[in-house]
Amino acid sequence: MQDLLRSIVRELTLAPSIVGAVRFSTAGALPSTFAVSDLASASIAAAGLAVAELLQQQTQQCPLVRVDRRLASFWFASSLRPQGWSLPPLWDPIAGDYPTRDGWIRLHTNAAHHRAAAERVLGAVQDRREMAQRVAQWQAQALEQALVAAGGCAAQMRSWPEWSAHPQGQAVNAEPLIWHQRARRTLRQPWRGTAERPLAGIKVLDLTRVLAGPTATRLLAGLGADVLRLDPPGWDEPAVLAEMTLGKRCARLDLRAPAERQVFEGLLGDADILVHGYRADALERLGFGRDWRRKQNPGLIDVSLNAYGWSGPWAQRRGFDSLVQMSCGIAREGMRWQQGETPLPLPVQALDHATGYLMAAAAIRGLSERLVSGCGGEARLSLARTAKLLVENGALTADLPLAPETLDDLGPQVEQTPWGPGRRLKAPLLVEGTPLLWERGACELGSAPPVW
Repeated sequence: MQDLLRSIVRELTLAPSIVGAVRFSTAGALPSTFAVSDLASASIAAAGLAVAELLQQQTQQCPLVRVDRRLASFWFASSLRPQGWSLPPLWDPIAGDYPTRDGWIRLHTNAAHHRAAAERVLGAVQDRREMAQRVAQWQAQALEQALVAAGGCAAQMRSWPEWSAHPQGQAVNAEPLIWHQRARRTLRQPWRGTAERPLAGIKVLDLTRVLAGPTATRLLAGLGADVLRLDPPGWDEPAVLAEMTLGKRCARLDLRAPAERQVFEGLLGDADILVHGYRADALERLGFGRDWRRKQNPGLIDVSLNAYGWSGPWAQRRGFDSLVQMSCGIAREGMRWQQGETPLPLPVQALDHATGYLMAAAAIRGLSERLVSGCGGEARLSLARTAKLLVENGALTADLPLAPETLDDLGPQVEQTPWGPGRRLKAPLLVEGTPLLWERGACELGSAPPVW
């Protein structure tokens, strides 16, 4: 795990010696052929080290960073435990893996327009059995191409060697884990935080959806940032709102409506950090491209996420964690490990969560740089490049299973959410003197006005 953390630290351009500030506690691992708990612990530790660097820069003291490996693994699944109510199902009824004439394919139909695209290609269905009959008539690659062309989301199951030989695999595997670039100098601003709340006074504009981007902005909120999430009218993701809106205010804006575009322009102009997870060309097509954002806010720290990487033929392709796992060989290797007959994904959506913590680390690193140089900056990450980090970290070595969750793992406070009361797991990260603290509970989308 230390080697994994050192490689992340290099990508973040943190001082190599800062790794010595990390302490890991507890043992055990999630069940997988891959070192998923190592990835969870290392990515969370990297975010903690970015905080430690910021505090060392501003206070001349480098705090210890403590990561609970067991809690980190749990948080990669979920952090909220509802009391007397249940979360909605995570998956649409027809989402999932299906055998084709020559292999396997995964359909991602959680969003209504993605399900509609699948049914335009395959025909309307009532249930999985009927969908399986339709899919079985296709070859996997042909169906993948047809669904993507129709605006849907799907991924053929490939092995890691097949992915490494694929044009997109070659492109993304050649990219850095975290691409970053300094922007031109602007007016230097003083640090407005404290050791307890290092991101106090920092405004974060959140244009992200399930799950990586919201993981990043959730952590920033826990460190004191003012996070304002924006969603378009009609968008909803009910299964993860209680998990991913913690600490944030959530508003709606239609970026195609002239009056609401002006509101967005004002919000962006006052933001310190922008985190966005739309496809690579989405903001460009809306007229809010990279050059426009930099002109509107020269000091902006601009952190962006893509599914399949920033170069290659799939740079604009829609994608999610579960699809990337199918594309890049993770589900195929899981099937081989279990000697099974069906694809086996990771036990948690680790690409999403790990990339989210790395995005948060990149945002904090960008803030530290701006405090010194007065320059804004950019960072780009992708789920597929995080997959390479996991795959190349090697198979899981012998380790004990994680000890089961207990009541002692829960924080003492009951959180009142719009859906009912719940209790959060204790935070897996502690930067000494800087406890993670969310001043707002989870909320519904559109429950706040679009103002700072």
